[in-house]
Amino acid sequence: MMKRSTFWPSSSSQSLMLLGLAWRSLLNRRTSVLLTLLAISLSVLLLLGVEKVRVEARTSFANTISGTDLVVGARSGQVQLLLYSVFRMGNATNNISWESYQKIAGHRQVAWTVPIALGDSHRGYSVIGTNQDYFRFYRYGRKQPLTFAEGKSFTQLHDVVLGSRVARELGYQLGDKIVVAHGMGSTSFAKHDDQPFTVTGILSPTGTPVDQSLHVSLEAIEAIHVGWESGVKLPGKTVTEFTPEQLQPTQVTAFLVGLKSKVATFQLQRAINNYRGEPLLAILPGVALQQLWQLIGVAEQALLAISALVVLTGLLGMLTVLLSTLNERRREMAILRSVGARPWHILALLMLETMLITLVACILGTVLMYAGLYLAQPLIQQQLGLKIALGALTGWQLQLLGMVMLAGTLSGLIPAWQACRHALADGLSVKL
Repeated sequence: MMKRSTFWPSSSSQSLMLLGLAWRSLLNRRTSVLLTLLAISLSVLLLLGVEKVRVEARTSFANTISGTDLVVGARSGQVQLLLYSVFRMGNATNNISWESYQKIAGHRQVAWTVPIALGDSHRGYSVIGTNQDYFRFYRYGRKQPLTFAEGKSFTQLHDVVLGSRVARELGYQLGDKIVVAHGMGSTSFAKHDDQPFTVTGILSPTGTPVDQSLHVSLEAIEAIHVGWESGVKLPGKTVTEFTPEQLQPTQVTAFLVGLKSKVATFQLQRAINNYRGEPLLAILPGVALQQLWQLIGVAEQALLAISALVVLTGLLGMLTVLLSTLNERRREMAILRSVGARPWHILALLMLETMLITLVACILGTVLMYAGLYLAQPLIQQQLGLKIALGALTGWQLQLLGMVMLAGTLSGLIPAWQACRHALADGLSVKL
């Protein structure tokens, strides 16, 4: 009986030898391997990038409002109320009377309230009518207060405080004059140009819709609408002096509520929802956010599925390259068999090659993702108001990388199985 060749090393050093052979084999085919590596790296970059932006978008939305127990508005839907009162998206179905607001604000369980009056804009940015409690009690992120980068809050009737993005995008500075337009469109022909506002403060960046808002007093909102009826300025109506009655707010769009005790949250919510004075709705911001994510969850899953398909395309490309070069490597495999390599050695060698390619691609894709986000951070925050934190990979993101690694390694089974099928004589024979 023919003895097996002794050129093949002992079992103790076979793993290191196979790893070395796999690495040298990849270097020998560096051009095709580099192209495959680049394709898989870019697909991993897309997969992790989409997941990272998705997570950070959720976090950014969740951090828009913090420490607020209830948001109260006219009766509509929970998501609709959250969108127009907190995120400045959409329009309110109705306003709340000032009397109803004062009655709820005076409830024994209410610690503070922040009234919000919407309906006007400036060059596409929302104008918010509120009071000093907005700067005292509004919180975002991890209960972070609003701070001023420049200037101070409004004190005079026609003072305005700008969000950071408004000031940056429109180039406004302290002391500049601006004109507020009626309505929420980016272009309006109904302007309150008879009552210009003076910029007295610019808020620090928050990464929330506050950055894209202009803030004036509730009295200012009433003042600019004196002489207006149904959104139209009546001819011949000019106002030079305002009486206290004219500046008394008559209604607000919504208001935020902070309670003395969290235990009273559901009790007060039920009382407001059953309020007999007018149809009102009180929502818990966290619950409304969960409903919002359920609505857009399908789009998130679709984006993730597209990214997974891109990764699959990259892995199929690697498999194609391995299969196309397999016929050229038949003699290489036969020589390994002739010096003592067994079929499982060939199997392990080819799977090691796919594992090395996938591992390097995952590392490179992760590095590219962090580098891209680092460079795009200012642009994303400037254009989308989304603050991307460059934190460590989450458990789910690590699972995604693990699935890519597993799929890439297992893809080596197909060429390995075909290589093992070739007989030693077939690999060494010369076909004419």
